[in-house]
Amino acid sequence: MDDFANYDVRRVMAVLPHRYPMLLVDRVEELVKDERIVAVKAVTINEGFFQGHFPGRPIMPGVMIVEALAQAAGVLAMESFGLAGSGKLVYFMAIDNAKFRAPVEPGCLLHLNVQFTQKRPRVCKFAGQALIGDQVAAEAEFMAMIADPPA
Repeated sequence: MDDFANYDVRRVMAVLPHRYPMLLVDRVEELVKDERIVAVKAVTINEGFFQGHFPGRPIMPGVMIVEALAQAAGVLAMESFGLAGSGKLVYFMAIDNAKFRAPVEPGCLLHLNVQFTQKRPRVCKFAGQALIGDQVAAEAEFMAMIADPPA
């Protein structure tokens, strides 16, 4: 059985190609291969998007919340298929039923709960929720493809 107890940002960066300012997963708290992941994004005032969204009332853009969910799904897919460190990429393909329920502000710990709804070797579907404590901030269904990076 794999050890996911110490899944920190260094291990996330070993699986995902994203880097600052686009890396939106800081830690994995729980990962059950072929099923689900719980990851965390620590939202800080230092995020570049807060400069313009919105001055005087910083709120994390919904598209960034969905991207964080997609990145958590990428970690889940890469670990589930045994592709961590393989150089393969997870490409975001589609999003459905996105709903934004509460603002995400600096200082929040955003919990990213994602599960497989369909798992195939190249294309997977997921359902995700971004939570602040017990409150759902956003939710969406989305699809991603695992492929080689462009030549």
